[in-house]
Amino acid sequence: MTSDDLSAAAAGSWTLGDLTVNRIGFGAMRLPQFGRALETGAVPRDRDRAVGVLRRAVELGVNHIDTAAFYFSALRSANELINRALSPYRDDIVIATKVGPGRDPSGEWLDHAGPGQLRGQVEENLRQLGRDHLDLVNLRVLGTAPVAERFGVLAELREAGLIRHLGLSNVTPEHLAEGARHRSGWPGPCTGGRTCWPSPAPGTPPTSRPTWLRARCGCRRRSWRCWRGFTGRAGSSEGVRGQRRHST
Repeated sequence: MTSDDLSAAAAGSWTLGDLTVNRIGFGAMRLPQFGRALETGAVPRDRDRAVGVLRRAVELGVNHIDTAAFYFSALRSANELINRALSPYRDDIVIATKVGPGRDPSGEWLDHAGPGQLRGQVEENLRQLGRDHLDLVNLRVLGTAPVAERFGVLAELREAGLIRHLGLSNVTPEHLAEGARHRSGWPGPCTGGRTCWPSPAPGTPPTSRPTWLRARCGCRRRSWRCWRGFTGRAGSSEGVRGQRRHST
């Protein structure tokens, strides 16, 4: 078997709320530029080449793409490249994006978005991606401040039909515990969790680990305290009540 014969489906699939995606996805952070991601002076990538990479990834079975409006270089935006390459989107393509951080046109980082700014960030992602809803929006968290108010704003946008599922990114054990406490109060539990869902301590029985965390955890931190702090099954198929939205 050659690399041309391989498909992302060969690695299996997992559930993201009511969606099923292949485990191997595509991260778009470095798509707009060469070199290190999110650098203000990064050299923009050739547009046609970037579009070709995205289309080839989908041909090879990738149906889950991670992006953000703040993934851009001087001339290229990851969201707009995705739009150009894949629109009109196939029904099985799942786009996950992030809100919270922001960058000005020069690439410098802005203050983290508060509750009043999150709707604008969601609408920016919708516009750039050319979609009428977002499959998954992760609230990217910086620091240790509570997330309930900000997450509540996103939950309202989900009720309005702009978001299908919600998640958390770069979270602490306290944020996980907060999410667990609020699962019944928000319109639905969070579906996703990125980058800092902690790994279990060595020796933790696999059967005791929440389904979605076993499948998705990518953080190298290892702390049993982190696992004890979250008892809900955020993102497991039996724990998600996200509303269905038709793909565009």
